Amino acid sequence: MTSSSVSTPRVALVTGTSSGIGAAVVKHFCELGHQVLAVDFNPAGKAIAEQAGAAFFEADLTDPDACRAAVADAVKRFGGVDILVNNAGIQHVASIETFPEEKWRQIMDLMLTAPFLLTQAAWPHMREKGWGRIVNVASIHAQVASPGKAAYISAKHGMIGLTKTAALEGGEQGITANAVCPAYVKTPLVDNQIADQAKLHGMDEQEVIEKVMLKQAAIKRLIEPEEVAQLVAYLASDAAGAVTGSSFNIDLGWTAPRHKRFSFSRVGAWTASN
Repeated sequence: MTSSSVSTPRVALVTGTSSGIGAAVVKHFCELGHQVLAVDFNPAGKAIAEQAGAAFFEADLTDPDACRAAVADAVKRFGGVDILVNNAGIQHVASIETFPEEKWRQIMDLMLTAPFLLTQAAWPHMREKGWGRIVNVASIHAQVASPGKAAYISAKHGMIGLTKTAALEGGEQGITANAVCPAYVKTPLVDNQIADQAKLHGMDEQEVIEKVMLKQAAIKRLIEPEEVAQLVAYLASDAAGAVTGSSFNIDLGWTAPRHKRFSFSRVGAWTASN
């Protein structure tokens, strides 16, 4: 069953839409017939949104007033908000000892406080209709940790807590909340991480891809943004009405062997490694 066969046209607000997962979600939602407000701080996102058939709202979501203004704009344009996809994010790679406090605060404001404020602002509109879908784009780093990403990982872990709380509070109001947890997706954010990780680990960039990013993956490739968008669309559909408070890994098998990895040799022997 495809997402298009189970979707009723709705009003969707999507953040972090100038590239990557957000741009893919906007495009897919428009193809499903949703009215979409794409929200991003980058003015270049306007052309991307309009090409997909969406409206655009430029906003720095580290500003609480901008979060509320984005929801207000969707309500003014389309009459409400049925679907909220919290996707906006940034990354900074540094050890805890050297991590800049201003970067910590910026990441927390954008990736945890903004999703809360957007959810809070959209909630009354969902409650009044008796129908709402909140999809938080977390990360596999909402489940596990890696060195050098203290703020990002802390924010993503917090997003899972927010998702579960929203699910409990929204259950009797027709509002569901779920999280999508991708591993490394082919996006500009990941491209930038490759260079940062190379400096952190003293490797060249190809080594980072092979030995850091895809080391734990059963499927040795990066994820396409469109693959994530398909999962988001299902969770935002009528068909997912019984699905709430859950986190969905789309991680190439990355988290399957977190303690030991087993491999099968040509002679038929299983071997284990950490």
